Amino acid sequence: MKITGAEVLVSSPGRNFVTLRITVEDGTTGLGDATLNGRELAVAAYLSEHVVPLLIGRDAHAIEDTWQYLYRGAYWRRGPVTMTAIAAVDTALWDLKAKSAGLPLYQLLGGRSREGCLVYGHASGAGLPELFDSIAEHLEQGYRAIRIQTGVPGLGAVYGVAGGAASAGGAGAGGIRYDYEPAKRGPLPSEEAWDTRAYLRHIPGVFEAVRNEFGPELPLLHDAHHRLTPIQAAKLGKSLEPYDLFWLEDVTPAENQAVLRRVREHTTTPLAIGEVFNTIWDYRELFEEQLIDYVRSPITHAGGITGLRRILDYASVYQIKSGVHGPTDVSPVGLAAAIHLGVAIPNFGIQEYMRHSAATGDVFRSEIRFAGGMLAPGTSPGLGVEYDDVVAAAHPYEAAYLPVNRLLDGSMHDW
Repeated sequence: MKITGAEVLVSSPGRNFVTLRITVEDGTTGLGDATLNGRELAVAAYLSEHVVPLLIGRDAHAIEDTWQYLYRGAYWRRGPVTMTAIAAVDTALWDLKAKSAGLPLYQLLGGRSREGCLVYGHASGAGLPELFDSIAEHLEQGYRAIRIQTGVPGLGAVYGVAGGAASAGGAGAGGIRYDYEPAKRGPLPSEEAWDTRAYLRHIPGVFEAVRNEFGPELPLLHDAHHRLTPIQAAKLGKSLEPYDLFWLEDVTPAENQAVLRRVREHTTTPLAIGEVFNTIWDYRELFEEQLIDYVRSPITHAGGITGLRRILDYASVYQIKSGVHGPTDVSPVGLAAAIHLGVAIPNFGIQEYMRHSAATGDVFRSEIRFAGGMLAPGTSPGLGVEYDDVVAAAHPYEAAYLPVNRLLDGSMHDW
């Protein structure tokens, strides 16, 4: 089954997506997600100029060989652009292989280990009344685990907190409220002020109030967005212990992995990290010293199904589970791939789930379904996702960027 063509498709139905479509001799196509938020065109160019010419004539069934060929052959290894491009190729080839076999993709990965993947949603609010309303809405929608993010007194926009038409954080398309801060359209990223001490004072009280209102059973998660020093992260983890978090995410900048030893020494709050990691080598120290509890890398940025499965097999040796990144800038193709993998692996933990816009759903027609707090894969051969070129053409690319953070003195800050 030789590859005869590969197209790089860029569209923006609500937000920017890059999709790779590979075609084989009999006309069958496979899809891969190549979206890298804020750097979409870098991956599109990498694929178009450097990868697609290498694919024509290759055996589409030789997935592992193609993965190694693209990874080792570039010499300049790893990094988000390279690994996102490889992920797109890898996922498209798995889609093709499953279609050739006439099976849904999870069957090629060993079959089901569970009926569906437990997901968590994103509840937020500038204050407790808005936050409580958001939590209640998510529970009504069927979510059984919820991430909690809130505004901080004295600050304006806070990344991860819902914005509306009149909010300092801006709004989604048409001024509609959203429970996660997407990249904002425009030639430059917006800037947000940050005060770590105010945040550390405020957050424990928020979780106390949420527990008092919604009880002890609801799994609660929180994302610190890389903003803390090691001792600040340790302090936050310890202060949140009475509220029994499912996890505390990205407490410190991921580049400095050794500092998680200090966090681990001071708190039993479970830790999740890795959405900015791209390869298995990024995790070695964290796994072998058991410094984290959940792996956050998405298929889209970690070398595809082949790359992420390798990471999760390694994690299982240390009883570490999956917690795959699933924001709306991972396209329905990337989400479908994560669900097919998630129902198959033995060490699944939880899946992030943010509902895509209706416009996104018109471009990417997916069989993935949400019910009972879980996402389940479709039963058609392959990933169960189709791409509509006609609808996509009505949504051209627009530059959009995530915000940057500054401390109150104006200096740049991690987030």
